[in-house]
Amino acid sequence: MSQPKVEIYTKMFCGYCARAKRLLESKGVAFTEYDITMGGPDKTALRARKPDYATVPQIFIDDRAIGGSDDLARLDAAGELDALLGR
Repeated sequence: MSQPKVEIYTKMFCGYCARAKRLLESKGVAFTEYDITMGGPDKTALRARKPDYATVPQIFIDDRAIGGSDDLARLDAAGELDALLGR
C-alpha cells in the first residue's frame, strides 16, 4: 500500500500546529507543510481548498479535509487515523 499524501497548513508559533505535526511524526508519517503566516500563494491555495477554514492547522490526507489538531487527535483516539494513513 502506498503512503498517503498528507499536507498541513500552519503558522509560526502555533501550538496546535506543533501538536498536530508531533502526532504525525510519532506515526512516522511524511507530510508537506505549508506555512501561511505571511499569506502568499499557499494561503490562497488553502482558501480555494477549504473556503470556510478559520483556524490552523488545516490537515488534508489524500486531499480529504481532516480539519485541525483536535480533529486529528479525535481520529487517532477513535482508531480511525491509522486506517486513513494506510496502517
